[in-house]
Amino acid sequence: MNPNPLSEPYYLLHFLTFFSYLITRTSATSLLSPHLIHRLVYREIQAVLAFALLAAFKIVRDETWEAFISNMLFFAKIFLVAISLIMDYHLALWYMVVFSVIYLVTQPPAFEKLGMSSRLTPLQLETLLTEGNTSRFWLVEFRALCSSACIHASRCFPELSVTYSNKNLSFGIVDLGLFPNAAEKFGISLSGGMNQLPTYILFENATEVTRFPEWDYEAKASHPPVTKRVLSRHFELDRHLLEYVNGK
Repeated sequence: MNPNPLSEPYYLLHFLTFFSYLITRTSATSLLSPHLIHRLVYREIQAVLAFALLAAFKIVRDETWEAFISNMLFFAKIFLVAISLIMDYHLALWYMVVFSVIYLVTQPPAFEKLGMSSRLTPLQLETLLTEGNTSRFWLVEFRALCSSACIHASRCFPELSVTYSNKNLSFGIVDLGLFPNAAEKFGISLSGGMNQLPTYILFENATEVTRFPEWDYEAKASHPPVTKRVLSRHFELDRHLLEYVNGK
């Protein structure tokens, strides 16, 4: 992530929107009845406590800062709209419109570091797979950073590559946002948006071994969200690492 998150439009606009509540709240104090002010303070305290509990829960469950911040912003928006309803429903509608506009015109920044993974073009990937003189296994992430799911998962793959990369297993990233024509070659459908991304495929000597998610075109079954734990188990990365250490 950017070392200064507030320099990103996505976070800056959210910060300004939440800060505007303090200004609105201060200005409205003189206009509201004592009963309504008391009720508002009570609800604000409830919202702060609930937000703190959710933050404590999510910071343990979420594996990446991207996912944690995304969840916290989502909860903060809900609480802000709910509290605004107490003052005036027009104010709540205004915040809903503002958050919708922010969602449409900006997106959260992706994790930019690659770890031990390599950024590849489809041609480079095909060359590496067919030459046969590189790694026996290649685990490749197909993504597009215009997809919110890819942004939320952008930290997982580089961090896994740092732990599991070795002479037998290499990690590569192909951006299908830049090379959409390559999607069909690897059996990835981009119809209806980017809902199949990110897709992870493990190759052994140019042959696909397995992929995640294992998309069911007919049932369109849901799959667990992308996390380091899910990817590690699905591709048996611990086993591959042990086999390398043991010289197999």
